[in-house]
Amino acid sequence: MSVQTPVTLLLELGIILAALSVLGAVARRFTLSPVPLYLLAGLAIGEGGIAPVPAAGEFVEVGAAIGVVLLLLTLGLQFSPIEFTAGLRRHVPSALVDLVLNAVPGAVAGWLIGLDAVGILALAGATYISSSGIIARLLADLRRLGNRETPAILSVLVMEDFAMAVYLPLLAVLAAGGPWWQAALGVLAAVGAVFAAFMASYRWGHHLGRLLAHPDAEQLMLRVLGLTLIVAAGAELIHASAAVGAFLVGLTLTGETADRSRAVLGPLRDLFAAVFFLAIGLSVDPEDLVPLLPAALALAAVTTVTKLATGRYAAARDKVGRRGQLRAGTALIAHGEFSIVIIGLAGTLHDDLAPMITAYVFILAVTGPVLTRFANALPTGRTRTTSEVP
Repeated sequence: MSVQTPVTLLLELGIILAALSVLGAVARRFTLSPVPLYLLAGLAIGEGGIAPVPAAGEFVEVGAAIGVVLLLLTLGLQFSPIEFTAGLRRHVPSALVDLVLNAVPGAVAGWLIGLDAVGILALAGATYISSSGIIARLLADLRRLGNRETPAILSVLVMEDFAMAVYLPLLAVLAAGGPWWQAALGVLAAVGAVFAAFMASYRWGHHLGRLLAHPDAEQLMLRVLGLTLIVAAGAELIHASAAVGAFLVGLTLTGETADRSRAVLGPLRDLFAAVFFLAIGLSVDPEDLVPLLPAALALAAVTTVTKLATGRYAAARDKVGRRGQLRAGTALIAHGEFSIVIIGLAGTLHDDLAPMITAYVFILAVTGPVLTRFANALPTGRTRTTSEVP
């Protein structure tokens, strides 16, 4: 390795972190989430942007993977397995509503622009799946983790992530031209592994908490982070979701261990989360956004409405008032990491597929957090009665 390479890398990373600090301070000044600004910063320094950072690209890519894992790990640390399992059972109808309302627009759009069956499946998946990473950060930024609608949001997100354990192996095999039986085996393996991990977390999680606990903060951080990355890697290996694996680890830890883990991992999560949002923007070439921008805008408008309907339905099942229902709906709008994975699996099958998904995802990744921030100021459809819970 030349002497110049580490110098360039360190300089680019230093400039990136300083710029993110400024953007974060601006966002906080106006009580906004910094996520949209981080996404736009990534667009500015990515391929075709105004200030590319080639030396830092690999670090940002790796850091982004760690960022989404840490976001979902710390989100899982907020809940107990018993509470969350009860929420999942209650929100099976919400998951079905989510699937129908949000996969259908993508499938119809794919048919209208002339995609084949695999392309239609890919676009349907891109419109169906929300971004767990962006939404987890939004809930923390806006201090809504304790809100009554938050368990409904998380139930929908986690069931979407579970659905990806079925969807991604299927799409990967079909996009590669593999036979149906190979796709079926991949799906069975992924579902079995996710189910086994969830049951292990539910039944024996308290033993894991005692094993990881340590009075020294450094030891606790290394143990929890090491285990989480191993589980996340295993989830990715079977084409499930690293996010699901990280969330299950967080869900497993309870009590004092969970509280101390949140404290020691908080600064690390914030650093890599910022890199994750930057990486989404970095993966986008501005020139790719232009040709299919009208179609992407129309599709984004449709699925904004369907995600709002999904969130309102899910929150209503928890007897949350109309304002809380609206907050839940806006929280589900943002799309991100899974849609980028879909581009990687099937983006070369049709000339219009990757640009369409890219433009669509970037629109919702930017506008979703803004709508979520101002959800309390949006009209709910009618005046709230005194009997409703906000």
